[in-house]
Amino acid sequence: MGMVMVRCPQTGRAIPTGIKIDRESFQRRPVFYSRTHCPTCQIDHTWFAQEAWVHEPGRMARLASDDSLMGRI
Repeated sequence: MGMVMVRCPQTGRAIPTGIKIDRESFQRRPVFYSRTHCPTCQIDHTWFAQEAWVHEPGRMARLASDDSLMGRI
């Protein structure tokens, strides 16, 4: 599971939306838009799903570990 993130248009910083989902499930969802309160600039930002990404801490480390176990690295 990861957190859906968007970029604050005011500061350019990544901010969490509060939506927890895995990357594959998020990519299968229909296009939608939502609103998220930004803790950095204190403004509500409207965003579209195609502007967002799922941040899954440790995902790259897990993938690298899986690849090395399978002799890919």
